[in-house]
Amino acid sequence: MTRYLINRLLVSIPTLIAISIVVFGILALAPGDPMGEFATNPSITPEVRENIRRSLGLDQPIPIRYIKWAWSFIQGDMGYSFTSRSPVSDLMLQRLPTTLWVVGSAYIFAVLLAFPLGIISALKRYSIFDNIVTTLAFLGFSLPTFFTGLLFIILFSVQLNWFPFIYDSTLKVTDWNSFVIQVKQSIMPIVVLGLFQAAVLMRFIRSSILEQLNQDYVRTAYAKGLHQFVVVNRHILRNALIPVVTLVALDIPTVFTGALITEQVFRVPGIGALLIDSIYRNDTPVVMAITFIYAILIVVFNLLPTPYSLLPIPCSLFPTMLFELSDLECHKGDQRLD
Repeated sequence: MTRYLINRLLVSIPTLIAISIVVFGILALAPGDPMGEFATNPSITPEVRENIRRSLGLDQPIPIRYIKWAWSFIQGDMGYSFTSRSPVSDLMLQRLPTTLWVVGSAYIFAVLLAFPLGIISALKRYSIFDNIVTTLAFLGFSLPTFFTGLLFIILFSVQLNWFPFIYDSTLKVTDWNSFVIQVKQSIMPIVVLGLFQAAVLMRFIRSSILEQLNQDYVRTAYAKGLHQFVVVNRHILRNALIPVVTLVALDIPTVFTGALITEQVFRVPGIGALLIDSIYRNDTPVVMAITFIYAILIVVFNLLPTPYSLLPIPCSLFPTMLFELSDLECHKGDQRLD
C-alpha cells in the first residue's frame, strides 16, 4: 500500500512540473503587455515604464523567470499582482470565503439532489418518474450556466422581484436580517450551479446503478429473499458508488477555484471572477497562481479516491450508513466487517 502511494506521488510530481512549465510558457508568450495600462497614462514616461518592467522581472528571459517563480512558489510566495501590487495570496484569501460559500453550497445542493433522484430513477427504469427526471437532467446539463443564469435573473429578479440579481460583496453578516439578505442574494447562483452539477451527477449515478442491477450477485440476493432496500443498500450501492466517489472527488477542486461563468453572470466576487479579471489585465502572477493551484488540487484529489478501498478504516470513525452506501471496508482490530 505504501509503495503504491509512493509510486503515485512520484508520477504526480513530474505531472505538476510539466503543467507549470506549459502554463507559464503560454502566459509568457501570450499577446498583451502587463504594462499596457501604463502606456495610456501620459504622466508615466517610457523610462519609468522600463524601470517598472525591470522591477517586475519582465526584462529577463522566460526560463529565468520560470525558475524564480517556481522557487518562490515552493517557498509559499506566489508573487505580487502586476495591477494592484498586492500579494497574490492576499487577493485569493479575500475571495476564497465567497467562493466556498456559493460554489460549496451549490455542490452540496447538487449531491443531495442527485443521489436520491439517480437511485430512484435507476430502480424505476422507464417509468414516468424516470422519464421526467431523465428529461430534466438532459435539459439541465444541455443548457449552459450563463443562459440559465440569465433566465433566472429575468424571471426571479426582473419579473417577480424575489431575489437581487447582483451579488453585494460589501454586505457583512452581523444580525439575522443581514443573514437573510445574504441567503437571498446567494440563492440564484447556488441553484444555477447546483442544478447543472446535479444533472451531470444524477445521470452518472443512474448509469452506474443500472450496470449493477443485472449482475449475478444481485439476482442471487433477490433469490435469497432479501428485501429490495437491503439489496440496494448492502450490495448494489457498494459497487455502483465506486466510480461516483471518484467523480465527486475530482469535482471538489472546483469548489476552491470557483465557477468562472456563473460568478461573472451574478457578479459574485469569487476566485473565478478574480481569474477572469486577471486574464483581461494580463496579470500573469494571479493567473498563474490560480491555475497551478487548481492543477495541484486536481492531482491531489485524483490520488484520493483510487486507494480509498484499500485503507483500513476504524468503524468508530464513521456511521454505519456510510459503509452501507459506499465501498469502504470497515476494520475493527484484525477482523473485517463487510
